[in-house]
Amino acid sequence: MLADKYSAVRQQIRLACENAARSPDSVSLLAVSKTRSADEVRELSLCGQRAFGENYLQEALDKIEALSDLALEWHFIGPIQSNKTRPIAEHFDWVHSVDRLKVATRLSEQRPAQLPPLNICLQVNISDEASKSGCTPDELPALADAVARLPNLRLRGLMAIPKPEDDPERQRTVFAQVRQLLEHLQHRQPALDTLSMGMSADIEAAVLEGSTMVRVGTALFGPRNPPSAR
Repeated sequence: MLADKYSAVRQQIRLACENAARSPDSVSLLAVSKTRSADEVRELSLCGQRAFGENYLQEALDKIEALSDLALEWHFIGPIQSNKTRPIAEHFDWVHSVDRLKVATRLSEQRPAQLPPLNICLQVNISDEASKSGCTPDELPALADAVARLPNLRLRGLMAIPKPEDDPERQRTVFAQVRQLLEHLQHRQPALDTLSMGMSADIEAAVLEGSTMVRVGTALFGPRNPPSAR
């Protein structure tokens, strides 16, 4: 039952916040609904979940249209092709995966004037993996300064997907590096308030190191469905 899994994940977040001496309200849950059906998203929304994360653009646009009667918050969390920025700018509330200025500039230019600014997280390739998107820590300060100056965007913070790690202490070490990067940026941009980090297998370590938004798919929906043609 989705409702049971949702309750279990919420409880896991509450316990992690207690261990970190943080308010449970300081960490939000982003339900990663990629490869899941619109009916599953609707069912989870009936439990009280409002924010949903999508990786695959066309699949996401189909769901957004099918669920347009619901007051949901849509987050794009996958790699961004520069020729796909317009529908992202037009249909999403947040983008977590901006890693270069060209993409940010296009999102700013293509954000409809009647919509509020698009919330942006810069993705950092904190584990230096060739297979992962994201700017390097060295590139981050200049990118953050440039993105913060763009109209129609609101730079909120950082997103990271560290290399999978089973040991909780090693998980914390990497998350601490992301937190420190945000803290350095906050000296120049104190309005930054978001650390999008932590998934089903490392929620507690992420919360202990300051995550404000955990991205959870498997623990909510079960094993991922095989991708269809997109």
